[in-house]
Amino acid sequence: MNIFTLRIAPEMGQDQTKQQIEKGLKLYQSNQTDKALHVWTKVLEKTSDPGGKFRVLGCLITAHSEMGKYKDMLKYALEQIDTAREMEDPDYLTEGYLNLARSNEKLCDFQKTVSYCKTCLNMQGTTVSLQLNGQVCLSMGNAYLGLSVFQKALESYEKALRYAHNNDDKMLECRVCCSLGNIYVHLKDYEKALFFPCKAAELVNDYGKSWSLKYRAMSQFHMSVAYRKLERLADAMECCEESMKIALQHGDRPLQALCLLNFADIHRCRHDVNKAFPRYESALGIMTEIGNRLGQAHVYLGVAKCWLLQKEFEKALESLERAQELADGMGNKLSTLKVHCLREGIYRNSKQQEELREQVVKFLQCVEELELYCGMCGESIGDRDQKLQALPCSHIFHLKCLQTNGTKGCPKCFKSSIKPGFV
Repeated sequence: MNIFTLRIAPEMGQDQTKQQIEKGLKLYQSNQTDKALHVWTKVLEKTSDPGGKFRVLGCLITAHSEMGKYKDMLKYALEQIDTAREMEDPDYLTEGYLNLARSNEKLCDFQKTVSYCKTCLNMQGTTVSLQLNGQVCLSMGNAYLGLSVFQKALESYEKALRYAHNNDDKMLECRVCCSLGNIYVHLKDYEKALFFPCKAAELVNDYGKSWSLKYRAMSQFHMSVAYRKLERLADAMECCEESMKIALQHGDRPLQALCLLNFADIHRCRHDVNKAFPRYESALGIMTEIGNRLGQAHVYLGVAKCWLLQKEFEKALESLERAQELADGMGNKLSTLKVHCLREGIYRNSKQQEELREQVVKFLQCVEELELYCGMCGESIGDRDQKLQALPCSHIFHLKCLQTNGTKGCPKCFKSSIKPGFV
């Protein structure tokens, strides 16, 4: 025997690769994450099967996503897309680009997410990749929401929901309902913000016996946020505790951070800043570690509101400065709008007229850019808890305006279709 053959690790064939991937999945599903990662990493080193390599990279991407290790998730996603390119298979390429989109979504690189999602939707794959289109539309919707482009976010969610219904994909439907709850929190229609995660919780109860507990945790978290906005703080606390319990059991760091942020917000709503501050600090620690910049911006906004409760205006302005830096870096215009709104209140209170005028102008510019006004009455959308209605074109109006005017179509679409010179 040639002495050199002893030093070369034997390659893993197709069958053995498949067996080891399944072994890793069983370990992962029984919460033995470290052991599962060890098995999958070994497969990645040794396999000679491109399809197996692609699949094991998919497992590593999912695991690192759930642990909040988003930079590692992106590293594996880039390796996966290279594998897909070598195989020249459109189905593998579609899945690879979807994982790239998701990695960038988690790292709050929303423009890149939108770009990769568009690449996915333009791929000419088989029915396998068509079944991924719902997940692509969901990721695109989340990215548009991150950029505060509400109409396009709603359009994407509606498409994702249609794919979920057409493919009878209850898991996807559950995730879309949570995202719809999230968008209506931002638009301040809190009844809808509660309705959609409640629908997600129903789906978990009716179909989710074999699903991961993360679906239950996710729906409970979004219900908690809506309850807080509706000032039902005891219900908010109960749902958030349920979500946190599951997040701790499963080592789900991203969800733990979101729950800590929500706990802090609940305590702030109760004017208990001594309980709010340490929870904001813990949430910020995890969010900084994993790269959730949007979450960090929300923490700084919450901290600023706590300082305002204590009449500590300089400290509030410092927190708002941090929030704006993060918001501008991501292109999250809604957080920027909130910063201007809170600064406006501070300068009004301290009678700093010049600074006040500057913030009012910036606030109004943000409202204009975000199109956060009803196309019928012209008043702001999202000023307070009001019922909203999205038409099939995804333009948003006050429900009362639609009911009063009884329009047969969308007034915004009608206006934009009138060419100059023909008015």
